[in-house]
Amino acid sequence: MALLVAAPGLASSDFLLEYLPVIIFMGIALVIGVVFIVANWLFAPSSPDPEKMSAYECGFNAFDDARMKFDVRFYLVSILFIIFDLEVAFLFPWSLALRDLGAFGYFSMMVFLGVLTIGFIYEWKKGALEWE
Repeated sequence: MALLVAAPGLASSDFLLEYLPVIIFMGIALVIGVVFIVANWLFAPSSPDPEKMSAYECGFNAFDDARMKFDVRFYLVSILFIIFDLEVAFLFPWSLALRDLGAFGYFSMMVFLGVLTIGFIYEWKKGALEWE
């Protein structure tokens, strides 16, 4: 059995009335969501044309075998993207806090950037960025 504890000076019905705007908002959001889904189902064209079925971004057909082999360079480029994306994510807060970090923080970031640069040069020399 759950107990409803009201705030001091409020009756339990007054306490529940404080949640009424939230419930109304959730109801309106639910109705709008259902209306959009039903409208899409009723009015959207469902016949795919050759343009929709064409290769997109990765260069492979949209509905081929799921077990087809990818070129390993595709994975290498994606890993390089993630690495350099994380590098930028580290550089922004580092640049804002550089005055507080001092020389140790500066040289620590230079070592980090040096390791990334060496890795990038290694990948470049191995031909991971060349597409044939």
